[in-house]
Amino acid sequence: MSALLTRIAAWANRNMPKHEDLAHNRWIGPFARRPELWRFTRRSVPRGVAVGLLVGIFALIPGIQIIGAAIMCVPGRGNIPLAVLMTFLSNPATTPFIIIAAIRVGNMLGYHADISTFYALYERGSGVRDWLGWLLSDAAPAMLIGLFVISVVAAAIGYLVSSFGWAWWIRHKRRLARERLAQTLAAPPQDGK
Repeated sequence: MSALLTRIAAWANRNMPKHEDLAHNRWIGPFARRPELWRFTRRSVPRGVAVGLLVGIFALIPGIQIIGAAIMCVPGRGNIPLAVLMTFLSNPATTPFIIIAAIRVGNMLGYHADISTFYALYERGSGVRDWLGWLLSDAAPAMLIGLFVISVVAAAIGYLVSSFGWAWWIRHKRRLARERLAQTLAAPPQDGK
């Protein structure tokens, strides 16, 4: 498992846009020149995670997710790389499940969307016209309200989990540093004789 995480981290490090590259971009440059948006701190990390989950689940459109997350990090002072990374949790493999869950949540809140029609359209491989017809019926309000509720709940949970995870990580690093210092101080001095 550790080798897989190492490979994923190496891939992300190679493919993530660098701060310097974005600082010279005409459109993104003004945002990229603000260093607090790129630092990993105890406040910016949970904010970035929350913004990424909120936008990533609610928008469900790949290009819009990334741009929206980066723009929302500016006033919220969230970490832009983490926000962008969190938008990838909603991908083509997870989108149908998110939509189904959103419709169910919307139906529980009093809206009406026929989930069997969704399954039938999905199974048939229907075209855009059929999907738009279904969406413009009663399904749209149920799905939008459901997406909103799910994205807000996911953002709140992501904020809390990343906040506690960050605090644990910092305590862990400090404990290891204290142990190394104690070992260094306890080691007998080595003289050159």
